[in-house]
Amino acid sequence: MANLLGMMVVVAQAKSQFAALVARAEAGKKIIVTRSGRVVARLGPLPGRQPIKYGELGDVFPAEDLAIPEEDIRDFEPSK
Repeated sequence: MANLLGMMVVVAQAKSQFAALVARAEAGKKIIVTRSGRVVARLGPLPGRQPIKYGELGDVFPAEDLAIPEEDIRDFEPSK
């Protein structure tokens, strides 16, 4: 069964066809899992990862109580 949300399967069907459903999710399909006619879960592709561009983390600092060696912290500081 399919609708605007994606392919719909009941829990029992999802259990018996899990590997095939995961393959569909990897291919970009969305699978909606239902129990007693109620939507309970969704299986689908992960969002694409975007590369981190140099400078995007410029305003991010380690927590004050984080135990990081000073020489490692210097690696994250801008060069002068």
